[in-house]
Amino acid sequence: MADISAMALAPHGQGRRCVITRRACFSSSHRYWLPELSSDDNNARFGACALAPGHGHNYELIVSMAGPLDADGMVLNLSEVKHAIREEVTGSLDFRCLNDAWDEFDVSKPEGCLPTTEALVRVIWTRLVPHLPLVALRLYESPGLWADYLGHGMDAFLTLRTHFAAAHRLARPELSQEENERIYGKCARPHGHGHNYLVDVTVRGTIDPRTGMVCDLAALQSLLDDLVVEPFDHTFLNKDVPHFASCVPTAENIALHIADRLATPIRAIGAVLHKVRLQESPNNAAEVYAETPQLNASPTALEAVLAS
Repeated sequence: MADISAMALAPHGQGRRCVITRRACFSSSHRYWLPELSSDDNNARFGACALAPGHGHNYELIVSMAGPLDADGMVLNLSEVKHAIREEVTGSLDFRCLNDAWDEFDVSKPEGCLPTTEALVRVIWTRLVPHLPLVALRLYESPGLWADYLGHGMDAFLTLRTHFAAAHRLARPELSQEENERIYGKCARPHGHGHNYLVDVTVRGTIDPRTGMVCDLAALQSLLDDLVVEPFDHTFLNKDVPHFASCVPTAENIALHIADRLATPIRAIGAVLHKVRLQESPNNAAEVYAETPQLNASPTALEAVLAS
C-alpha cells in the first residue's frame, strides 16, 4: 500500500506505466513473384500482384510502446521515437521498392520472403525493437487491409475489411409490438430499417517464410465475398437470411453468425479466425472473439493501436 501511495504522489506521474503510440507513413511498391515458380504458377498464385513492375501503397504504421513515466512525465521523448522510426524504417522504405529495399525480401536467396503486409510488419519489429520498448505494431497497406504483430515469432494477425448493405427489424416474435418497442425502441418498427455495415475479419496464422503470408489472401477475400457479402448484401435479414427468421438480427447476433460461418473455412485455408468486428453505424459496433484461448494475445497495449 505504501508503494502505491508513493507512486501516486510522485511528481509528473513518475514511475507509473503508460502506453504511447506514434504514427508514421511511407509510400512503397512491391511485387509478388517467386523465382522457383513458373510465370503461370506465379500468376495463378498471386494474381494481379504478380504483374511487373509491381504496384504501390501508401502505408501507415502505428507503433505502440510502453514503459514507466520519467521525471519529465514521458515514457519516451517523442523526438527520439520519431528519429528511430525514420532511421530504422521509413528512411529506407519511403519511395522505394520493398523487394529491393531490405535483404529480408531478396527472394533470389533461399531465406528471402515476399514483402507482404504481415511479413513487412514483422521485419519492422525486428529493426525497431532494439531501440524502442515495443508492445505492438499495426501496419495498414490500405484502409481495408492491415496486419498486427506482437513480437510472437512468426505469428501475426491479418485483417480484411468488407461491407454490405442490409435492412433488419429487431423484434421477438413471441412478444407484442408494445413489448418489442419497450425493448428495442424504434428498431422494432414493423417495416424495419437499414444500415451500411462494415465487417472486419481478423485471422491469425504463422507467416510462411517464403511467401510471407499467413494464408492465401485471395482465398480469404473469396470466403468473405461468398459467405458474408453475397448472402447478406441488399437483403432484409429477417426475411432473406434463414438464420435470422428465428434469431433477432442485432449487431451482436450478426457478428456471431458471421464468425460461425467463417471459422471452419478459414481453418481450411491455413489460418485461424481470431475476431469479427461488425460496425452497424458510426456509433454502434459489436466484436466477437472466435478463439477464446488467444484472448491474451490482445493485451491492453494493443487496444491503443486499435483505437488509433
